[in-house]
Amino acid sequence: MRLKFTVLTFFVTLIASAQELTTTFEKSAGLETATYADCIAFYKKLAATSNNIQVKTFGNTDAGYPLHLVIFSNDKSFSPISWQQQNKLVVLVNNGIHPGEPDGIDASMMLLRDIVKGKIVVPSNVILAIIPIYNIGGSLNRGSFSRVNQDGPLTYGFRGNAQNLDLNRDFTKSDSRNAKAFAQIFHYLNPDIFIDNHVSDGADYQHTMTLLTTQHSKLGGSIGNYLHATFEPSIFKSMASKNWPLTPYVNFEEGSPEKGWQAFYDAPRYSTGYAALFGTIGFMPETHMLKPFAQRVKSDYALMESILQQAILQANAIKQSRKESLESIKHQQSFALNFVVDSTRKDTITFLGYTAEQKKSDVTGMNRLFYNHEQPFSKQVGLYNYFVGQNMVQKPKAYIIPQGWHDVIDLLKLNHVATATLAKDTQILVDAYRIEDFKTSPHAYEKHYRHSNTKVSITQQKIQFLKGDCIIYTGQIYDRFLVEMLEPTGDDSYFAWNFFDAILQQKEGYSDYRWEDIAAKYLQLHPELQEEMAAKRQADPKFAASASQQLDFVYKHSPYYEPAHLRYPIYRLVQ
Repeated sequence: MRLKFTVLTFFVTLIASAQELTTTFEKSAGLETATYADCIAFYKKLAATSNNIQVKTFGNTDAGYPLHLVIFSNDKSFSPISWQQQNKLVVLVNNGIHPGEPDGIDASMMLLRDIVKGKIVVPSNVILAIIPIYNIGGSLNRGSFSRVNQDGPLTYGFRGNAQNLDLNRDFTKSDSRNAKAFAQIFHYLNPDIFIDNHVSDGADYQHTMTLLTTQHSKLGGSIGNYLHATFEPSIFKSMASKNWPLTPYVNFEEGSPEKGWQAFYDAPRYSTGYAALFGTIGFMPETHMLKPFAQRVKSDYALMESILQQAILQANAIKQSRKESLESIKHQQSFALNFVVDSTRKDTITFLGYTAEQKKSDVTGMNRLFYNHEQPFSKQVGLYNYFVGQNMVQKPKAYIIPQGWHDVIDLLKLNHVATATLAKDTQILVDAYRIEDFKTSPHAYEKHYRHSNTKVSITQQKIQFLKGDCIIYTGQIYDRFLVEMLEPTGDDSYFAWNFFDAILQQKEGYSDYRWEDIAAKYLQLHPELQEEMAAKRQADPKFAASASQQLDFVYKHSPYYEPAHLRYPIYRLVQ
């Protein structure tokens, strides 16, 4: 009797355990997505069944919860240092950056469970790490209406995080605690491949899955070439064999994809653009929002499985290509600060679409766009997937940053840039930028009023630096990140994101009546300035008619004018 009871208890326990590892998605027949609590509980239960899994936490988020990281290691090794020594390839998956796009959350839960069960074999040469839900605040803010174009699930999270930030614009500026915790995870793992799961907003077509891949010519080097020539094509082939025909991300919301399109430019603010700064291949799966939720999740599962399968087969080649690229960064002298599409080059791809037509709108009575599902097509179209670097800059021997700009220094350190400090007060000859012109957005964008079209001049100056000021020597594998963040004319530089706006405001001034007397004496002592001002009067009628402009001209050419105004406080040591 006791034996029967023991056997019965054993089978009841097995059944209960299996039910615990059935996801919300599966229990609801593909209609619902896991809540944050359910998702974390699932991974903890899964880890309790397998010593191949480790669950860690990093930092904090704006919602007050830490970021979880779930790691699968076939040989139970959980040391990133050992992984690098053993030449293991690391794949990092990020889910729920936009929690209204939850497909990857559910697909990753099932994928890792099936790996643990042995349905999918991930050998010891590949490490899989998963961030279950990145935007925790958005995940907790659940509803059913914010994704108006999306077919399911029944309820889901919100795009903005607990600060109402779009976290896929925050990877370099790091306004959120989430981004700072992510940087800890990213550099802890040093991933070779990064997958950031999304759902699209855009045109209608037959494909369930589209793929935004790190732009290969922007990624550059051996790893960019290998991605374009070998790794990405192998994923497309694998997905086709699974009956999930893949297409590159459709980079517009309305129009005719059959005419072709430009690849998306993933600047460093985006996850894949950030990863590219460190030589990491980035993929942003974008399932098609008009396809049913269940179908989207299954395609996401298939894509991650395909990437893993090809990563396993090509691990050595990927590792070697990335190593070569990172080593070359240390010796690279010229860097592009922005990229534009090369309109002379394109790839030809197979696209499965629907014919775009016009019909009368039931809302406005005017013509509206619709995609006719009764007229599907398969066409060869052009993808303009080559970018060229612009705004080239030579990297200096070192950058020097006065310690007062600690927010910038802290972000560089967070991203593993090697820094040092001056041992004593020192006067150093450096190249100094002056901000001559810039445009500022009139509208807020992710908590900032960004600068663009920045123009600078550069002069050699002897600057007095203080003990403790930060000096950063180039020749690091992080040089690309360093240059793109610190050079003020860069697309996503810290200057563009308002980190240095204090220098744009003049701190001291003058009273006109008092300055009149001092300015007159100064001009008497400097006849060359008198001649320069006379020439400017002759050439500029508005200047000639304005007493205030003329007084300001003398002031700004005198020693009374503060040197720090408009002087960019990141200095270049070039000798």
